Amino acid sequence: MILIYTGNGKGKTSACVGQALRAVGQDLRVGFGQFIKRDVQAGEQRMLARLLGDDFCAGGLGFFRREEERPAQRAAALRLLEWAEQRLPRLDMLVLDESLYALRAELIARAEVERLVAAARAASCHLVLSGRDAPDWLVDMADLVTSMTEVKHPAARGVSAQRGIEF
Repeated sequence: MILIYTGNGKGKTSACVGQALRAVGQDLRVGFGQFIKRDVQAGEQRMLARLLGDDFCAGGLGFFRREEERPAQRAAALRLLEWAEQRLPRLDMLVLDESLYALRAELIARAEVERLVAAARAASCHLVLSGRDAPDWLVDMADLVTSMTEVKHPAARGVSAQRGIEF
């Protein structure tokens, strides 16, 4: 199955982590990669690294904010994509957190995502993608799509990100 967690609300990464944990609990072989996010930024990274070992990779350089960062950001995205493609044949589930952010920022291309979806289907590997703004063509390809909707967030009141909540 192809699963997508999208939307402007909080919870996409949490849903991905929960999906991975559920799969591991059913003895599925799981890989979990994060685009954009640097290693050791968030609590889930420590736990996923312990749980999954080499099948966890936080391959990002942080948020892509300036065009002069594009070559380095693209290279990091391609490294994570290669990491994912190498593992895919031996996994039951591959989670690629913030992959839709990388797609929207054009750090990865539509053709690369389509190739990954096709490879996942061919390998009978569940593929989980997350991030804002899932494009219609990808929603059409997916089997399950969940959109997180922000109703209220403390950031709107100027409250900074909280350890254990946002990271």
